[in-house]
Amino acid sequence: MPGPAAPSGTTEERRSWGWGWGWGWGWGGWRAEGRRLLEVTALAGLVITQPLLDILGRSPDFFLFHRADRGEILLLVALVAVAPTVALGLLGLLSGLAGTATRTMTHSLLLGLLVAALAVQVGRHTTPLRGVPLLLVALAAGAAAAVAHRRWTALGGVLRLAAAGPPLFVGLFLFASPTGPVVLPLGDGGVAGTATGNRHPPVVMLILDELPLVSLLDSAGGVDATRFPHFAELAGASTWYRNATGVSGWTPYALPAMLTGRYPAEPFAPHYSHYPDNLFTAFGGLYDIRAEESITRLCPPSRCERPVTPEQGIGVLVRETAGLLRQVTAPYDSRIDPEDSYRERTAEEAGIDAAEPVPTDPKFRWDSLNVNQPARFTSFLNGLTPSSRPTLHFLHLLMPHSPWAFLPSGARYEAPEDFPNEGDGWVDLARARHLAQLGYTDRLIGETMRTLRASGLWDEALVVVTADHGVSFTKGVQGRGEDAIRAAADEVAWVPLFVKTPGQRSGQVDDRNWAHVDLLPTIADEAAIRLPWRVDGRSARQAPRTDQGKVFYDRPSQPLPISGGVPAAPPPAAPHRLVGTAVGAVPTAGSARVGGLDAFRAVDPDEGVLPGMIWGTVDGDVADGTELAVAVNGTVAAVVPVVAPDPGGRRFAALLADDRLFRAGANRLDLYLVGQDGGLRQLSIS
Repeated sequence: MPGPAAPSGTTEERRSWGWGWGWGWGWGGWRAEGRRLLEVTALAGLVITQPLLDILGRSPDFFLFHRADRGEILLLVALVAVAPTVALGLLGLLSGLAGTATRTMTHSLLLGLLVAALAVQVGRHTTPLRGVPLLLVALAAGAAAAVAHRRWTALGGVLRLAAAGPPLFVGLFLFASPTGPVVLPLGDGGVAGTATGNRHPPVVMLILDELPLVSLLDSAGGVDATRFPHFAELAGASTWYRNATGVSGWTPYALPAMLTGRYPAEPFAPHYSHYPDNLFTAFGGLYDIRAEESITRLCPPSRCERPVTPEQGIGVLVRETAGLLRQVTAPYDSRIDPEDSYRERTAEEAGIDAAEPVPTDPKFRWDSLNVNQPARFTSFLNGLTPSSRPTLHFLHLLMPHSPWAFLPSGARYEAPEDFPNEGDGWVDLARARHLAQLGYTDRLIGETMRTLRASGLWDEALVVVTADHGVSFTKGVQGRGEDAIRAAADEVAWVPLFVKTPGQRSGQVDDRNWAHVDLLPTIADEAAIRLPWRVDGRSARQAPRTDQGKVFYDRPSQPLPISGGVPAAPPPAAPHRLVGTAVGAVPTAGSARVGGLDAFRAVDPDEGVLPGMIWGTVDGDVADGTELAVAVNGTVAAVVPVVAPDPGGRRFAALLADDRLFRAGANRLDLYLVGQDGGLRQLSIS
């Protein structure tokens, strides 16, 4: 059967014809396709490769948290740099099956869409436009660019020159970004310390994350034993350095300072290439090291064995990077904190079986820890066994750090990722979720102490429990940034620090001016190891500082003076008078749309997951600040405000932290508007 007649037109058009019949184009067609591919490469590099590699290059903690090895990182970089161009190029080639005109139109459409995506990114950084208005402007810019490209060949030449961008972006990522040393390490650690005596006790270090001291305190300035009994037990058996402050609100700076004894000087990745002199290298000559790091890699391969938990793999990296791309290209600002992706996997997700016996406390179901216990903590507990050699047991656990997902009992709950942490109502909710997760962390502290006593390590070990930094829940300055440090240093800088020395039998309080650069020299002194480098801190065995001044670092080499002494706990919020009361029949008025409702229909407390949070929207005529009572099975569990409208609507959210609210099987959820006179009106729920 004869094929269709060749089209009329220029020589190049005739040579490039053949898309619809055997792919038989000539040299001119190849050249035309090459030019098109270079143009797509240039724009895909600007829209996708450059922003992703720029963000990932400044985020070595992303790869360290996900335990990515060199091969996985290089594969991800290759995918980011090559896959978009290949996909778009293939789409263009396939369009040529319909003829030259379709191929040309498809190329113009691809260029226009890529320019529009670039315009969204530029507009979000340079204009106040967001959402649909920004999207419309970007589409107009893309259409204009496509028309200009068809009219002026010089624009195509500029784009083809810009195709050198992706290789350049890859080179900057590998050789000039903070992530570079994670991919291409510069060394393998520093010199080991030397022994100064014959007694080298086991060392057990548990570093928590994002835990302000004030969250633990009661109104008298002690650890709240009612709410956090295991922290109180720890304080009663150790030396509590109550005036201890972290070094930085950012873990990639704070942890290296704690483990090197030096203040942050450069914005380096928390990697042994940049910090060769650290706790692990100093102890590596005398001690076996069992280290579970979270978002650092300070222990070099020559000192540390590979973690026992499974690697997360390239699939996780690709999924998280795809989510990042959605945020980068969206026409609105993301409300999701990137660090909220640093969620500790449960032991079940990591494939680790719970190996601990069931304790006497029935409320915290240790027989089902495989569905609620963080995997790194499981590995840490399993390693707390006596050894013939001195051993350093180290765990950095991202608890009670957000994302908040645990109730005090250990049960998990689901919640949207995009809740604001600032503004009326949201700050109070964030603090409540933080305290609930801290209640769960308290149980982890209790299990650590139980395991140490059961193994016989408690009496002979040096035990250190602290946190790298706090976080502010003060309205207007929530978080850990410079504004929060200046306005709420008592929440951001002061952290709990408990040190139990070998053989210590009773607790004491030491209010010396402690900075976290003092941690390593103190541990080294207790372990009879001389550090082979100069440190900025001083051991607790030395005389306390006479200067009461403190510094904190939002950025390396830029110390911020902070003032104050041991902070006082904020006054506790009085429980609402309706909480705990039963609700009978009341009038109905209005409606609410509720998320997470399905979880109430079939509750199984033994699964370790509860509907511990609800959220939704109410009718637009409900006034800002109106109180909303949330009842579970006829009892009011929480009273929360309806907040001012935002992109999510006129929203509300409530934490239901008490397990006793729920029963196995179906549970009833009711919502009520609380009038100014205290009367209730029920909302219909959808």
